Amino acid sequence: MIIPTIIAGGSGSRLWPVSRSLYPKQFLALQSEKLSMLQQTLMRIKDLDCQLPITICSEEHRFIVAEQLNQINQLGSIILEPAGRNTAPAIALAAHSVAKNDPLLLVLPADHLIQEPEKFIEAINKAIPLANSGEMVTFGVVPQHAHTGYGYIKQGSAIEQGFTVETFVEKPDKTTAQQYLESGNYYWNSGIFLFKASKYISELKKYRPDINNACSQALVDSSIDSDKDFIRINKQIFLDCPSESIDYAVMESTSNAVVVPLDAGWSDVGSWSALWDVSEKDDQGNATYGDTIQIDSKDCFIRSESRLVATIGLENMAVIETKDAVLVAHQDKVQDVKAIVAKLKEASRSEHILHREVYRPWGKYESIDNGTRYQVKHIMVKPGEKLSLQMHHHRAEHWIVVSGTAKVTNGDKTFLVTENESTYIPVGTVHALENPGKVPLEMIEVQSGSYLKEDDIVRFEDRYGRL
Repeated sequence: MIIPTIIAGGSGSRLWPVSRSLYPKQFLALQSEKLSMLQQTLMRIKDLDCQLPITICSEEHRFIVAEQLNQINQLGSIILEPAGRNTAPAIALAAHSVAKNDPLLLVLPADHLIQEPEKFIEAINKAIPLANSGEMVTFGVVPQHAHTGYGYIKQGSAIEQGFTVETFVEKPDKTTAQQYLESGNYYWNSGIFLFKASKYISELKKYRPDINNACSQALVDSSIDSDKDFIRINKQIFLDCPSESIDYAVMESTSNAVVVPLDAGWSDVGSWSALWDVSEKDDQGNATYGDTIQIDSKDCFIRSESRLVATIGLENMAVIETKDAVLVAHQDKVQDVKAIVAKLKEASRSEHILHREVYRPWGKYESIDNGTRYQVKHIMVKPGEKLSLQMHHHRAEHWIVVSGTAKVTNGDKTFLVTENESTYIPVGTVHALENPGKVPLEMIEVQSGSYLKEDDIVRFEDRYGRL
């Protein structure tokens, strides 16, 4: 029995401005028009005989994960981390949650790209007998060039279907990476693993009992949310757990590490230049997405989300446009995008946190316009969903229904508002919005008042547990 174990944490800051901390790259459709990277991670192993997945994610991403997995009928267990503690604790939570049945855990980062999934399946099938016999399998990507952004795995002696691991090595400089490539004995470290749950637990007990104990105890003192099958672990116990990668915690110490070569068009899509590497290109080497025009431009990655982007005379550049931000960078410098995100944090700006279009468990909203004492939003509420019963201290709201039907609670009254009708919510009035219909509810909300940020909200009832 194989259980995919999906690591879906991380903020994806190197793919800013498309990736934001509240909607990072694993939830984006960066190459597919239909499937997010999380969804692609599971769909590429659909031909394997697997159980429903265990997905480990942050508390703030839980509804995104649940919705995306439900869309592809892969809604298994979702374990919520109160804070990121790297991969060793995340996998420990998964292993302990299924220890009774002792399945094979296929550990998959949710934000990787594999262009040839059939070869990936072949590599997994080669690894299954090794994992069943007690080996801890890691998949080593056959390097295509001397990459300095990845860790490497040096192969040891040959075994059936793979090699023992001689050593794991850190990200090398250019000269060392070239030597690794020329030797033919090194692989890129993919961060993909296959092993028995019991084997991981036993090795973790041996080398990092502190991590094992913290995760085991946090899971014992866990609860399952009533609205969704989220497993909410003990926050304080887990916050005291050391942060460590599986490589440092287990794989570099165990005597059972083996590597199975993987040559399937793998990429961790860790930068815009990495996405350019794996994208289709025109005759001038340009990879483009959205509404773009290029004149005398070569080897560029150009992405437009909301308007026409035109370039003239650019070479080896990345131009990324979203509704609220534009990034222009030389492809040799795109690894430094994190510095932009750091500056946004220092300035207490919101562009690293969320987009103008913000997803919520009930639907989404988009900020259309704002000024000193007003803000205009486009709101979409999914059929059957309801916003919390709430109140604002500093703002009034005008709601105009564009399509669908709204069930409105406004003080002590509850009534329906239909297309081309509106209602007014005074400051300090308890109110709620619900879509009782079968089609999405679309409406315009005009906020006015002295303070318009999202933290001016008092919730009295909420079906999503956000009190």
